[in-house]
Parts: sequence; structure tokens; C-alpha cells
Amino acid sequence: MELIVDGVGHDFGTLSVLDGITLRVGAGEIVALIGPSGCGKSTLLGILGGLLRPLRGSVSIAGAVPRDSLNPFTYVFQDFALLPWRTVAGNVAPAERRERVEAALSRIGLAEFRDAYPKQLSGGMRQRVGIARAMVVRPAILLMDEPLSALDAQTRELLMEEFLALWLGERVAAVYVTHNLAEALRLADRVVVLSRRPGRIKAVVPVTIPQRERLQPAAQAELAPLHDHLWESIKTEAQVADREVIDA
Repeated sequence: MELIVDGVGHDFGTLSVLDGITLRVGAGEIVALIGPSGCGKSTLLGILGGLLRPLRGSVSIAGAVPRDSLNPFTYVFQDFALLPWRTVAGNVAPAERRERVEAALSRIGLAEFRDAYPKQLSGGMRQRVGIARAMVVRPAILLMDEPLSALDAQTRELLMEEFLALWLGERVAAVYVTHNLAEALRLADRVVVLSRRPGRIKAVVPVTIPQRERLQPAAQAELAPLHDHLWESIKTEAQVADREVIDA
């Protein structure tokens, strides 16, 4: 199943946020979206998932939704978005999906916490619940909005490894919004760079090293120039965007 974005543009009143976004996300591919603050990354993600209707252009899917998919699109949010009155298992899915829930909790390392409530969990554990909830419905396309940004560096590294293990088993197409270039290069098959508002596609950078190999020293040496290239592509616009926030 392929996600097709064709000429998408969007405004909030007189503020132009996105302009002319054309992109394809193939089956089993992770595409990371990076760019300066305010460039429209989260807005684009909302449009892809149907939370917003674009004022210009269209979003469509090609190919059949897998038979075992309960929802073609699912989200993993930055702020966990868990229901505080439900247990871990209850947040992942209702009781009629018990087998899927148990399998998802086991794979993400939360089986022994299935009856705990969100307030009893650390930030990393809460986001594990969010990832398990997204994966348990076996989506065709996974949309992730800075899912690791609220976590400390150590927990972030662990969750990247756990997410990759899940993804390698499912091979779900994913769009991953992040400000963290190292995350983008660790996870993505392609990194899409958006310009300062209104967000336009400035560059598409492929990452050809298999995800399983990217922590190896030789791969790290190869990824370092890519990291520098991505930073140089957004540095000036990021500085301008940062000053805009300070002056606001």
C-alpha cells in the first residue's frame, strides 16, 4: 500500500503553512520529515492522516489495505495521549483483541505492566504503550509526530531500538516527524527536508544503509557526512525561525 501526496498546500487564515507538497511513501518504507520550527511538519502529518483537509492538492492511497488491518492509518503522538482511567492493556485495545494486545505488550516489553495505569508508568513506558497501541491494529501506514522528543537520551535510544524491532517484523509504511537529525538517520529510508514556512520540499535524502547496520562503526562514519549535510540544509532557516519565536 502506497501513500500518494499530490500538490498539497494549506493555509491558516492568511498564514500560508504548506505549498506544493508532492511525495510518495512506499509500502514498508519509513520517511522522516525534518525542517525548521513552524515549517508545517505536524500540519502535513495531520493532513496525511485525515485530521485536516488540505485546501489545495490531495492525499490518496494506492493498493489494497491488508486484510488483517483494523485501521489503515494510526498515530503515535509526542504527548503519549493515553486514557488515564484505562490500564496499559485497556489503552492498547479493547478486550476483543486480547491476543493482539498480549502479543504487542510482550514485544514492547510491557507484559508484566498490563494492569498498571498511565500515572504509574515512566515517560518511556507510556510511549511504549502508545507504540503498542498503534501497532496492534496492524495499520497500513503509521504516522509518528516527534514520538521520542519528550524522553531523555537513554530512553530515546532504547525506544528507537524497540521500534525498529517492531517495524522490521511488520514492515509498515511510516511517516516520522522529528527535529532530531540522528533519529531521522537512524530510522528512515529517506529524509525529506522542508523549507521554512510555507513548507516546501527542499530536498529528499536517501539513506541506503540497512537500519540493522546503522550502529556499526563503518556505518556511523558514512552517516556523519549525511548528518552534516542535513544540518547545513536547514541551519540558516532554523536560526531565522528561532528568532521569530523569540520575537513573538
